[in-house]
Amino acid sequence: MSSADRLTPFSYVVLVLIGEGGAGPHDLRRMMERGRVYWTAAPSQYYAEAKRLAERGYLAGRREPGRTRERTHYMLTARGREALAVWSRSPAAFPRIQSEPVVRLLAVDLVGPEAALEGLRALRTEIDELRARIAEGEQVAATLPRRERALMLNHRLGRRLLDAHAEWLDDVERELGGGADRGIGG
Repeated sequence: MSSADRLTPFSYVVLVLIGEGGAGPHDLRRMMERGRVYWTAAPSQYYAEAKRLAERGYLAGRREPGRTRERTHYMLTARGREALAVWSRSPAAFPRIQSEPVVRLLAVDLVGPEAALEGLRALRTEIDELRARIAEGEQVAATLPRRERALMLNHRLGRRLLDAHAEWLDDVERELGGGADRGIGG
């Protein structure tokens, strides 16, 4: 397999999101926004990766009418399904974590606690936004019977991750003398 044909972890994200019923780029963008707590990438990357996977034979695209112009709707091909079957049996690794807040806290000795807390407190707003996205995803899950159970399990994990970050932020505020404890609910 050439490096151009090689599938990355992100390739599998796109293949799974395309799923049984297929999806268009706009659908991928909506799913990406709801699932940001699990995986982040620029919307343009979702579009480009779906196109690349179609060019390599993992997806098939067909043109469909859109609101203002034709749009591409992607479906899994036999090659895409086989790639998912092989990948799903391979050992899952612990998630890679790139945590900007952890690095910001580490800078406290360089910038001082006030500056570190000022930047970190913005996390509360984002945590609340992500909780709203998960709630939206839970409503959507009920409309997807084939995926509802898996989606709901993932949403429980997402809530736990957000709770853990909120608890961590509470600890940071207490340790750095940042004021009142807001609890895990924000």
